Amino acid sequence: MKILVINAGSSSLKYQLIDMETEEVIAKGLCERIGIDGSNLVHKAHGGETKFEAAMPDHKVAMKMVLDALTDEKVGVLKSMSEIGAIGHRVVGSGEYFTKSTVVTPEVLETLEKTYEFAPIHNPANVMGIKACLEAVPGTPNVVVFDTAFHSTMPDEAKLYAIDYQDYLDYKVRRYGAHGTSHKYVSHEAIAYCGAQGKDFKLVTCHLGGGSSISAVKNGVCVDTSMGFTPLAGVPMGTRSGDIDPSAVKFLADKKGFTFEQAINYLNKKCGVNGVSGISSDFRDLQAAVEAGNYRAKLAVEMFAYNVRKYIGAYAAAMNGLDCIVFTAGVGENSAFTRGYICRGLDYLGVEFDEEENKVRVPGIHEISKPGSKVKLLVIPTNEELMIARETLALV
Repeated sequence: MKILVINAGSSSLKYQLIDMETEEVIAKGLCERIGIDGSNLVHKAHGGETKFEAAMPDHKVAMKMVLDALTDEKVGVLKSMSEIGAIGHRVVGSGEYFTKSTVVTPEVLETLEKTYEFAPIHNPANVMGIKACLEAVPGTPNVVVFDTAFHSTMPDEAKLYAIDYQDYLDYKVRRYGAHGTSHKYVSHEAIAYCGAQGKDFKLVTCHLGGGSSISAVKNGVCVDTSMGFTPLAGVPMGTRSGDIDPSAVKFLADKKGFTFEQAINYLNKKCGVNGVSGISSDFRDLQAAVEAGNYRAKLAVEMFAYNVRKYIGAYAAAMNGLDCIVFTAGVGENSAFTRGYICRGLDYLGVEFDEEENKVRVPGIHEISKPGSKVKLLVIPTNEELMIARETLALV
């Protein structure tokens, strides 16, 4: 079966067409500037890249362009839309309405609109993508896969905040986490790599990129995660502050003359390693600055690594042990420099970090702990689109 995976943003639409017999990506692409002048589609297939420039006033038009590209006589990969067995959609927030992936029905679509308050930037765009597919390819099953679903297994003591319990019941304010599709994919890959299926296996997955989150996974099930009600909580990130005392936020807002909305925007877009370093949110830029002797860049990296280590230690305590640590996403997969900062100082857990192996770039799963290390260190490239396709296949 061929499955089309859709990730719709407010002004963008990413897609991959995957042959599930081989799990090979047949085609992929990106629609940009939907609803904005200068919109275009970049389509990649047959080893080449084609750019289509045309007005895309909405996601419905963008979706039609995607389907036209997939069936194009020259650059397409399908003879007709009937070759698409199902369409899988990334949806960011589920609230407590959904705890697992689900097939789209009119009732599901109606409920999805109730989740907007939990992810107001992402979910409306995600639903626009679903509606566009329902119109463009009627009769083809659609499946929604939630970023938060993997974290729905957290026990109450991990997911709840110490607020009035009635407020939780009334407003569903609790820890939801994010990056769940990525954490699920790499945790399953780690379990398979370590031959730990059916065994008592405890791992910490570190999704480190522009946004970063850490998860505790026991026997393939999430038991805790660092992001909270929103993706602002947890470790410092590219431009997000991570955990901070709410009273400090009010203090800063008063000093800077911010409204509450401006203060939240500040914490999301002006802080993190970018705010500390004053240089960049990109860890490649930070590495260059550290190597040039820049104090603030070094401080930003050390703060980031310290907080990642702190969460790893906390989750080892929460699970009463640790067998494996996984690094994934843009920084986790590609920055040996940053991984080094994190892994030095984990020896109390039984980690034997291999400095030289850490510097090596290899495709696929890469072990950067020494042979015999009590806790394995793995670099695993994430593949959220494939995870969405697998979830879709399982349901249809």
